[in-house]
Amino acid sequence: MVLLLFVDLDPDLTALDALGGFFVLRTEAPPRGPLPTLAQAYAGQHVDVYGDPLIFRVRKVTESLRAPEPRIAVSVAQQALAARLWSIALGCAALYDQVPDLDPRLLRWDPDASAPDDLWLSEVRPRPATAIGDLVREGHLAPLITALRRQQHVSARLLWGNAASALAGALRQLNRWAHAGGRDEVADRARAFAAASLAHPDLSGTLDPATLRRRSCCLYYRLPGGGLCGDCCFDRPPRHS
Repeated sequence: MVLLLFVDLDPDLTALDALGGFFVLRTEAPPRGPLPTLAQAYAGQHVDVYGDPLIFRVRKVTESLRAPEPRIAVSVAQQALAARLWSIALGCAALYDQVPDLDPRLLRWDPDASAPDDLWLSEVRPRPATAIGDLVREGHLAPLITALRRQQHVSARLLWGNAASALAGALRQLNRWAHAGGRDEVADRARAFAAASLAHPDLSGTLDPATLRRRSCCLYYRLPGGGLCGDCCFDRPPRHS
């Protein structure tokens, strides 16, 4: 018999703190503002000094990574935000057996911050853990991908592959933490929620089911000094002009 130990979904989501920076979700007011909500970012709504928040973010990533093509920065920026959202949702589902409502209108984002992306949740509204897929995939990933593809010609398959890879990365980190702390039940629940999410048609087929190795490339190898990611579909960097 396995005893599942859960804690209540507390207003500060403090159980996430032990998992690392990608899992932390701030619930206090942002230190400076007004910051755009993710809903505003997906809609392309101009917000104060940022203008279009997603365009601002992609330009920042392009400059910081010296990306030779904007689509590379689009890919990197999208995967980083997807990793934050999946980590928060998967961590809450595994630890609390609940997730906070991640409605994009409730999440404020600093497009000028360094990685991992800073996110603030304005109100903690408990939702069942089984809502993880809809909250992240439908609430964020689909509108994010649509918004980015309005800006740059980037393959939808590549971006959904990024989303799946980000989920697999969150799962690996949760597995390491859970096994190190003797919380095997947390790892089991995380795997179950991740598998259910990866079975959705948008994500199904993006990763090898046995190894979680991706079947598309995020383009990171095209950055100056960039190499292959650990789950890359390539065995060696392709030659490119």
